[in-house]
Amino acid sequence: MKGYVFSRLMLRIVKAVCLIIMLSLSVAIVYAQDGREIMKKSEEAFLYAGKDFRVRVTMKLISSSGKTRLRELTMLRRNSSGSGGEQKYYIYFHRPADVKGMTFMVYKYPDRDDDRWLFIPALNMVRRVAAQDRASSFVGSDFTYEDISGRDIDEDRHELLREENLNGVDCFVIKSRPVNADMPYSYRLSWISKKNYLPLKIEYYDLSGTLYKVFTADEIKDINGFPTVVKRTMRNLQSGHKTEVTFEEVKYNVGLKDSIFSERYLRRPPRKYIR
Repeated sequence: MKGYVFSRLMLRIVKAVCLIIMLSLSVAIVYAQDGREIMKKSEEAFLYAGKDFRVRVTMKLISSSGKTRLRELTMLRRNSSGSGGEQKYYIYFHRPADVKGMTFMVYKYPDRDDDRWLFIPALNMVRRVAAQDRASSFVGSDFTYEDISGRDIDEDRHELLREENLNGVDCFVIKSRPVNADMPYSYRLSWISKKNYLPLKIEYYDLSGTLYKVFTADEIKDINGFPTVVKRTMRNLQSGHKTEVTFEEVKYNVGLKDSIFSERYLRRPPRKYIR
């Protein structure tokens, strides 16, 4: 009788342990799915708002000693399809003198390497930016070429770590690890606003797991019904250098034609949109 009772007790214990393991695995799977879903919504809010987009941008490059350099540019963006689909970017540099007239263009694809071109007027030359250069500094700033147009959602594995309040805003905290070991960081943590899904902060950790770069969304405005980060900063904690970016004259759905995003307009900017 005692043996029978003991066996029944052990059976219940085994069933309980199995149930706990199954529930734990289910929670882990749900969190993995939720992490990707949240980042997908963030991509849509941050990079795909409107059918197209025009903005005047000021980049302030600030050294550790406080020395400042300015970059002024106009950026155009056109969505070829819905969120996560193909996009085209066009950037024209107004100042300083050493980059005036330089243009940069991106064809962003969801399932393969993006195409990037840089026109250098002093050399009258269009140069292809290699895929492996996407993590390089964009015109001396703390932003990379990839930061300009964004990173494909499935190039990383996304995990919802927790929910947290950041400066009075409820956020999801997502850990994203690159699928391929071709990036200068091992993972990044993103604080995604629950309200509008914009990234409010992103921390980048180098290959040794040390925090080395931080993005912050410093000011958000509602423009044409689209919450827009109009001031942002990228800080390099190792060098002490930082880049502050301000968006002005922001306009959505301006009717940009696909023909603007071509080599012809790399050499001859569309004056209607570049002022």
